[in-house]
Amino acid sequence: MPRDSKAGSPATFRGLKLFPFQRDAIAAIFAGRNVLVAAPTGAGKTLVADFAIEQALGQDRRVVYTSPIKALSNQKYRDFREAYGDERVGLMTGDVTLDPDAPLLIMTTEIFRNTIFEDPGRLDGFDFVIFDEVHYLDDRERGTVWEEAIIYAPQHIRVVGLSATVPNVHDFAGWIQKVRGTPVDVIIQEERPVPLTHKIWIPGRGPRALDEVKRHFIEMSRGRDRHAARRGGRRPHQRGRSRKTQARILERAGDDLAEFLRERNLLPAIYFCFSRRDCESLAMRHASRDLLTTAQRDEMLRLFDELTALYDVKDAEDTNHLRSLAARGVLYHHAGMLPIDKEIVERLFTSGLVRLLFATETFALGVNMPARTVCFHTLAKYDGIAFGPLKARDYWQMAGRAGRQGIDEKGWVFALLDESAVSYDNLEYFHSGRTEPVRSRFNLNYSAVLNLFRRVGDQVPQAWQRSFARHQQSRAKKPHRGRRRRRHHGKPKEEPGSRLIKARLDTLRHFHYIEDDTLTRKGRLCAHINGYEIAVTEAYEGGWLFRCDPVQTAMLFASIVYEARPADASARPTRSLKGVQVPFTAHMDAFAAQERVLGVRDVTRGPDFGIAGPVQRWAEGAAFEEVLDHTTLAAGDLVRILRMSIQLLRQAAHALPKGDPCVVVLHEAKARIDRDVVDAKRQLELG
Repeated sequence: MPRDSKAGSPATFRGLKLFPFQRDAIAAIFAGRNVLVAAPTGAGKTLVADFAIEQALGQDRRVVYTSPIKALSNQKYRDFREAYGDERVGLMTGDVTLDPDAPLLIMTTEIFRNTIFEDPGRLDGFDFVIFDEVHYLDDRERGTVWEEAIIYAPQHIRVVGLSATVPNVHDFAGWIQKVRGTPVDVIIQEERPVPLTHKIWIPGRGPRALDEVKRHFIEMSRGRDRHAARRGGRRPHQRGRSRKTQARILERAGDDLAEFLRERNLLPAIYFCFSRRDCESLAMRHASRDLLTTAQRDEMLRLFDELTALYDVKDAEDTNHLRSLAARGVLYHHAGMLPIDKEIVERLFTSGLVRLLFATETFALGVNMPARTVCFHTLAKYDGIAFGPLKARDYWQMAGRAGRQGIDEKGWVFALLDESAVSYDNLEYFHSGRTEPVRSRFNLNYSAVLNLFRRVGDQVPQAWQRSFARHQQSRAKKPHRGRRRRRHHGKPKEEPGSRLIKARLDTLRHFHYIEDDTLTRKGRLCAHINGYEIAVTEAYEGGWLFRCDPVQTAMLFASIVYEARPADASARPTRSLKGVQVPFTAHMDAFAAQERVLGVRDVTRGPDFGIAGPVQRWAEGAAFEEVLDHTTLAAGDLVRILRMSIQLLRQAAHALPKGDPCVVVLHEAKARIDRDVVDAKRQLELG
């Protein structure tokens, strides 16, 4: 390939002329350095990763490609097999392990972190680890996994991080350089190859620029003041409309927006809404538009039927419902769907025949499926704690799906205005292009603490010193120029992060995971399980697992991973867990109580046996549709719980000593639930 002599990098790659930021990143990789690439969604970061892969494979070295979600890992597995050949690509996601000795190994970030702690020798032949969407280190629940992986990955492995544009990218890279001990080149690209035009859709008035929206808010405020004067000074509350009224207003505004897009040839569009129910109801509402020609409809149905035959789901009720929508050029995509149905939707979307796709935010995460236009039904969502405006970073992640390179001169982004959910200041911040900085979520779990203790003993609390949280804290405390630092005498104050790790160590000693400065049998078992490690270990050591046959074991493990939502309801099991459910639940409650005494912040959650009924029926061989009749859980949620249970059963079987009678039961429990639509390996092989 042609090479630029000054930069030392190719001018083209795979027949594409490289942008300057891509050439700079490739030059850094070619020179053997770590690289952090920060660029908007759709700017071409993935091409940098592709070059790193080709360079390593060309030198008979190996590459790990990590991603934040299994769906993205599965997509990359298919893409890379097509690019490099089936025999050169492997996959490890927890759900599935395929060709783990392949030179290009795709992993979820959790599996990569687990490999570092449990079997670091497996990584000896690897040259790079590519962290896709590395800014998800800021994720509240799973961000610590990225941080641990960066800190503890073997020193010979170079890091290629792909990130959204974040304001503290240099600080982030500085921390990576400090903990890795090798230079990190920061490559920043702020412009998109396809520029975006952002509009706010005011219900009843249509698309408006930001300055017009400001006037709208001013007019609304004046109107409330006039109303208040007429009512003797009592100003009506800005958020006075009922939810139902506001929902109807947004639905009608969505109708107008969809018609606007159709008339002006701004389809296909991804229409983001943050409720699964809204995704489905809006798709059905807009299916009456019939957005396909006769020829397009015939082609759509031909592709749909090919895919349903491929995945053997022709007779599935939910899949046939999707077919009726697809015939109109409309579909939906959310986490509550069966994984096979989601994959069918994704493959149909790449054909260009899906004109309107109603989706939750996960559709924007790493999956390279752009459209001409992106719409937001609302700019607020529930984040797991409270309802409020989106993060600007999330807005740009989703908005970045607008504008297709080589097809569109520009992309369009429309957001319906809901004054009850967002303020003008929120809108101005979204449109400014600024995003929130990446923050640390470092919080070692018990398994990580035990694995580190095995290596460094009582020095484990010092792991906090290497965290991004500690790096950020130390930079925040640096005195400004000219300001004198005060001297403190006496013993230095213990830092909060170190105290939290120490509290976990105290808990592990209290419950005999550590004795005489070594791991006990209990500790060694726990160290080999990541996620729900305490519950599994206590179930085994307390003797409850020995009382379970394979069906009961499946019920027990599903109860460990299950966390009910308020609306969840399931039929009770017809098989008893007498002697297990009540005492094990009480034991885990006591464990959590002792954690609080010892100062653990995030205490261990106990089992939730509300899922036991559906899992029993599935483990006993019932059809999936029959199981769904006994629960309010969405099909996709039930599959996710079962797949998590399978992953945990596999880990436990691997961690127990060979010859232990429980191992046979664990394998049988796994086999009973790893079938049909739950079987992730079968889905990959069929597709």
